[in-house]
Amino acid sequence: MKKYIFILITGLSFCTAQSQEIRDALRYSQDNLNGTARYRAMSGAFGALGGDLSSLNVNPAGSAVFVNNQVGVTLSSMNTKNDSDYFGTRSNDKDNTFDINQAGGVFVFNNQRTKSNWKKFTVGVNFENTNNFNNSVFSEGTNPVNSVDNYFLYYANGTELGFLENSNYRNLNNGDQQAFLGYNAFVINPNTTNANNVIYNSNVPGGGNYYQQNAVTAEGYNGKLSFNAATSYKDKLYIGINLNSHFTDYRKSTAFYESNTAPLTTDYTISNVRFDNELYTYGSGFSFQVGAIAKVTNELRAGLAYESSTWYRLNDEFSQKIASTTSSSGGVDKDNYFNPQVTNFYEAYKLQTPSKVTGSLAYIFGKTGLISIDYAIKDYSNTKFKPENDAYYTRINNAMNDVLDNTGELRIGAEYKIKQLSLRAGYRYEQSPYKNKTTIGDLTGYSGGLGYNFGATKVDLSYAYAKRDSQQGFFAQGFTDGAKINSINNNVSLSVLFEL
Repeated sequence: MKKYIFILITGLSFCTAQSQEIRDALRYSQDNLNGTARYRAMSGAFGALGGDLSSLNVNPAGSAVFVNNQVGVTLSSMNTKNDSDYFGTRSNDKDNTFDINQAGGVFVFNNQRTKSNWKKFTVGVNFENTNNFNNSVFSEGTNPVNSVDNYFLYYANGTELGFLENSNYRNLNNGDQQAFLGYNAFVINPNTTNANNVIYNSNVPGGGNYYQQNAVTAEGYNGKLSFNAATSYKDKLYIGINLNSHFTDYRKSTAFYESNTAPLTTDYTISNVRFDNELYTYGSGFSFQVGAIAKVTNELRAGLAYESSTWYRLNDEFSQKIASTTSSSGGVDKDNYFNPQVTNFYEAYKLQTPSKVTGSLAYIFGKTGLISIDYAIKDYSNTKFKPENDAYYTRINNAMNDVLDNTGELRIGAEYKIKQLSLRAGYRYEQSPYKNKTTIGDLTGYSGGLGYNFGATKVDLSYAYAKRDSQQGFFAQGFTDGAKINSINNNVSLSVLFEL
């Protein structure tokens, strides 16, 4: 048995090893419903409508529907509530965010040659916070079977004891670092003291009834800046293209705690463990969109749009620390604290998200109102980490291909006008990206709002509600138990638009 140790290693570690998981890929592959208040009030069903700054993110041909120049900005207040159920113990957490959700403008250039069939040309630029990562989830309960020791055993078994004893945390890959942490915090112990030993046992007493807490706090955003160009043919066919620049900034802190009151089984019996992780991901990406809107009749419009994959280049920074309390048969408790004080800087990697196709229909009731329907298809199993010939990425890409699914998203929106006042409502249904919907369930959302046209100025207000259930493991390997989470998102948005 090794001696008790206290280690401090200060500095940075530059790693080529990977630590990405499926949930990391999905974080940047999924978009939330953000944008102008009118767009949100109608649940984003704008693929065949256009004429709204956020409609460009569904179908870039939408800017050619504008008659006049327009600029606008949107403020949003988002409230997220997460209700957790972990082995029958319920808890909840809330997070509130207020930010500038959207800002942009479209500029219309009418063709001075009146006999030309190409009636106008439009250019636009629009920023949207496509995903707000601010979120807090707290779970607690008594696990009747599994302990966090299984996480460290997963990585340690098969690793030689001599390697762990003679290694420096900063020089190890991510998997070996997990084994190193568990070993130095006395959570696990080698089966023998032989340097060639590759079998490890747990110092956590068996029998179950492990009280566990898991707190996750995230913050950040995924933004998109779109540069748009579109044109109109005979005012019956609208064609457009977007070139999109993406940028992301994400921070996540997790704190896991476990305790038990089981009888002592060894002189190093673990009575509690606290394991903290800090992840910071940042980077940028590129995508493009093409689309068309056709006036089938004066009342009926049809739209079709394609959104390419987003090609990201991302960087991860990761740090960890662990503490435990061991109790000996002599009744003496010992606190063990292992903090490498090292930030792992991983080599930049690439992520390709799935592409999306959206088909749309809209019916315009003169100047009275409208109803619009969008249906989008997105195959999450095509998500890929790159380079694809990397052994680690090959495994995770194959796993995504096996567990992720081809999905559909339905959006329905309606608007009714009473002079200058507009009343709006919407419905949204999005299928789970997983084949097993227990992991992440389907999303259902409702929305409503109103707007008032002052002439050159328009003010819109919206409320949107969305609900989704999920159950993901606290850890991806070894110890994969997790709480059932019911997430409810409430969003209030206010847009101010100016015609120039």
